[in-house]
Amino acid sequence: MRKSAALALAACVAVPAFARTDVGVSIGINEPGAYGRIDIGNFQPEVVYAQPVIIERSRYYENRTPVYLYVPVEQQQHWRRYCHVYRACGEPVYFVQEQWVEQRWREEHPGWRRHHRGWDRWDHDRGEHRGYGY
Repeated sequence: MRKSAALALAACVAVPAFARTDVGVSIGINEPGAYGRIDIGNFQPEVVYAQPVIIERSRYYENRTPVYLYVPVEQQQHWRRYCHVYRACGEPVYFVQEQWVEQRWREEHPGWRRHHRGWDRWDHDRGEHRGYGY
């Protein structure tokens, strides 16, 4: 009885050791023009700066996991002004490169082209609305 219990316990402990840690990586990218947090799982994206940017450093920084954000370049340069928009003022933040985001988007959506919209969507009617009052 003890041998079978010990064998079952050893099997339960050994199974997670053989499991892969990179299974189920999800990269949440809405589209290249939509800025915000990127859920990367265990995957490391290409970042702008090698060290995380931190506004309002806290005592508990060592235990915090970094946040990966895709933000415009101007907001990266003036991060102190914009960190509250993304709720990341006390967090270690890595800014993800725009080329990396666009490349991942193209891989997920192979038929997508950035500037193809069929017709000129802003100027398709040339302002010819007459007689309707608006």
